[in-house]
Amino acid sequence: MNAYFRSKGLSKYANKSMIGKTVLMLVLFFAPLIIINTGVVTSPLPLFLLYICCGFGMAGIGMDIMHDANHGSYSKNRTVNRYLGYTMNLVGANTTVWKIQHNELHHTYTNIAEADDDLNAPFFLRFSPHAKRYWVHRFQFLYAWIFYCMATLSWITTKDFVRIIRYRKMGFLHRKNEFRNEMAKLVLWKLFYYFYALVLPLLIVPLAPWIIILAFICMHLVTGFLISTIFQIAHIMPDTLFPLPDKNGTMEDDWFRHQLATTTNFAPKSSIISWFIGGLNHQIEHHLLPGICHIHYQDLSGIVAETVKEFGMPYHIKKTFGAAIWDHIKMLQQLGKMRPKLR
Repeated sequence: MNAYFRSKGLSKYANKSMIGKTVLMLVLFFAPLIIINTGVVTSPLPLFLLYICCGFGMAGIGMDIMHDANHGSYSKNRTVNRYLGYTMNLVGANTTVWKIQHNELHHTYTNIAEADDDLNAPFFLRFSPHAKRYWVHRFQFLYAWIFYCMATLSWITTKDFVRIIRYRKMGFLHRKNEFRNEMAKLVLWKLFYYFYALVLPLLIVPLAPWIIILAFICMHLVTGFLISTIFQIAHIMPDTLFPLPDKNGTMEDDWFRHQLATTTNFAPKSSIISWFIGGLNHQIEHHLLPGICHIHYQDLSGIVAETVKEFGMPYHIKKTFGAAIWDHIKMLQQLGKMRPKLR
């Protein structure tokens, strides 16, 4: 890959197009909120439309900006990455928790039960064939989408607190006063988010509080659906594997083969989808090359595909977004029916 960038005279980090998209996504989120907080909105429909617009901007911030920044792939300057990573805090989540959950656990232990925290779902959702099965899972292919919509509502309320406490018990945040400081920052960031995104509108917008709160919730339903769906269809699929270590804690495949066996690309030729979702339709390239800005994934995918084929390794791909959604539904059905696999 280094040879590719040298031959093209390109940086593996963000380019002008990426910077432009960054500005656009920030404006898409903050501009409607600024309008709302001026008090000029006096009827429900414009309020809902503005908050929904914020929802798309929030999803863009999550998939296009903070994701690359927290992987260190937005800029070669660590300070730039750190501050752009804080855009996650600005939308109510927490970058410290995300880095542990996503960078440390998901990328290292992809699709490994109990180790990949993306698989650790509430009892009514089953994302791994090794997880305990309940009768309600037979219907999860129908109701899972409701909980996907609620994902970011969970993040801004309880999930970050639950995870930061659990991660401390797992051995993360172990330096002196680190946990206390991170918990304090988590609380302060969330209070700041609630203040400008909900409290100010409640004080300023001349509408009933329940209408404003419902519009705020709709914003998160949009964001939750987009982000959860994109991440789920990249890994919870019929073709992907859910391997487990042997008795000695050793995985059968090396890290590269493991990532290829547990990850799926989708809609690889759709520049529009790739642009909006931060190249996450090229999930294989992201997992193999997390230190490269997503703006390059589409161009690199051909090189990755050829190399993988040369070494006889799997390269899972769904031609369209719709096909990926359908296969994810089928996988949810399978997981709802199949008995837990023996370890």
